Amino acid sequence: MQIYTKILLGMAVGTVVGLTLGPNSSLLEADVYSLRDGGAAEVRLDPAQPATALPLPKGMALKVDILEPPDPGPLQANQPAEAWAKVNLVLNERMLLANKGRVAELVEKARPGTVVAAWLQIRYLPLEGGGHQATPVPISGLGDQVIAFVHPIGEVFMRGIKMVIVPLVFASLLVGIASLGDIRKLGRLGGRTLALYMITTAVAVTIGLLVAHIIQPGEFIDAADKARLTAQFAGDVGDKAAKAAAAPSTIENLLNIIPENPLQALTNGDMLQIIFFAVVFGIALTMLGEGEGKIVVTFFDKVQHAMIMVIHMVMAVAPYGVAALVAEVVGQSGASVLGALLVYGLTVVVGLFLHATLVYGGLVRVLAKVPLMGFLKAIRPAQLIAFSTSSSSAALPVSMECAEDNLGVSNSVSSFVLPLGSTVNMDGTALYQGVAALFIAQVFDIQLTLGDQLSIVGAATMASVGAAGVPGAGMVTLAMVLTASGIPQVGLALILGMDRLLDMFRTAVNVTGDLSVTTVMAVAEGETIDPLSSAEDAKDPNRGFEGRLDREPEPIEPDQG
Repeated sequence: MQIYTKILLGMAVGTVVGLTLGPNSSLLEADVYSLRDGGAAEVRLDPAQPATALPLPKGMALKVDILEPPDPGPLQANQPAEAWAKVNLVLNERMLLANKGRVAELVEKARPGTVVAAWLQIRYLPLEGGGHQATPVPISGLGDQVIAFVHPIGEVFMRGIKMVIVPLVFASLLVGIASLGDIRKLGRLGGRTLALYMITTAVAVTIGLLVAHIIQPGEFIDAADKARLTAQFAGDVGDKAAKAAAAPSTIENLLNIIPENPLQALTNGDMLQIIFFAVVFGIALTMLGEGEGKIVVTFFDKVQHAMIMVIHMVMAVAPYGVAALVAEVVGQSGASVLGALLVYGLTVVVGLFLHATLVYGGLVRVLAKVPLMGFLKAIRPAQLIAFSTSSSSAALPVSMECAEDNLGVSNSVSSFVLPLGSTVNMDGTALYQGVAALFIAQVFDIQLTLGDQLSIVGAATMASVGAAGVPGAGMVTLAMVLTASGIPQVGLALILGMDRLLDMFRTAVNVTGDLSVTTVMAVAEGETIDPLSSAEDAKDPNRGFEGRLDREPEPIEPDQG
């Protein structure tokens, strides 16, 4: 069975586990309250005595077992209400140290691990169409334990693939730059690459806005869903907004490309700084004179090949890691959130499909003159890793392997264009931001002028360039886009529940764009693209993803000379 088939099976298993055994599964009893910020909750030893309130640390996640559900009694229309749920609270050191030991004063013989029967305030918010929405919303304790069990499996896979990124990118880029020799060729390649990335990003935002205008996803969310989503995720909006406010300016981003300490850039995984240093180092090696830099280039060439072997070792466990990652994403989203935002999610997916088919398909078919289906088959491993991890950076090592082994792109092109793309090419993210901005405006009945929408195109294009290639970074840049467009940031709460799932789709499109532009740049440099078929992959263990680990390890004796 081929590697991408195993990964697809892993995704299917993860989806089933997430829907049936996740914390938000409708098949399991909701017996736990999970609070993102326990310090914002009202917890008392006696619900009738405000003086018994336990001052919990702010920002601390909190899970409590439900002993008795709340009983709000008859609720008055259009009037908020509150009730109290009896819960089991397990004390920890942070609770006991917070607020000068106030918890220890209220609870007799309090120690870490002490279980306290307390009362949690449950608020009932009135809905515009009638009825009330309770907050917080209970989840399944069993489902929460299932996700906690599978989380380390996905984390091991993510760490394994991220482990390769910095040494592979630095070694590949340095070797590629040194092999170019002509600095003018590098400048030409860099200019073309950045221009094409920026153009496709602007087109992506435009497609997103057009699709959102046609489908009108904001018209499909009712008052009850709006209130429930706002109440459930409003606590996370402030964090995203704060990160957006702290984001560096365009000038600061440009200055930050030059590392003050290259070793620190390598340690932190700052991709733009790594690219800059590798390019300068590679150019310097070519200027040392004949043969002087060869030993350094040879060393990093061997490092590059060793990292590729590590990629294949990590990919051997990819199906299990992917299953765990997908189970966690689907389980935490839950069917209720997915149902409420179904039309919005489909709008994003339709826009991403159109962009991938029309824009990337056009680039590959017209400019590179490569069969589209052959191209898509060759890059499947990278797309699947991008989809399951929601990280362009995590998919980068696999993307480089697909470009060089499955498509036949030279190392000098792939090692420059792909790392740059994983940082500045966020077409899927930009398209998503366009749809999300218009969706939130429609829900709040905000009329956007043509100028407002052009500002969304510009803001999303520039914000996506600085977006980190990690899960969830798109929400921070979306907060910047909403601010620039005059749309209330509280609207983020409406889409946060589905963000992680849609992040998978848009990251897969981002990586597809990286590889499409890489293919076009390779053809522009006079290279011939030869997509690897599945049969050729299975037959040749030295190319592609199949059979690479079948070799027996050989002892290596150090050179005594």
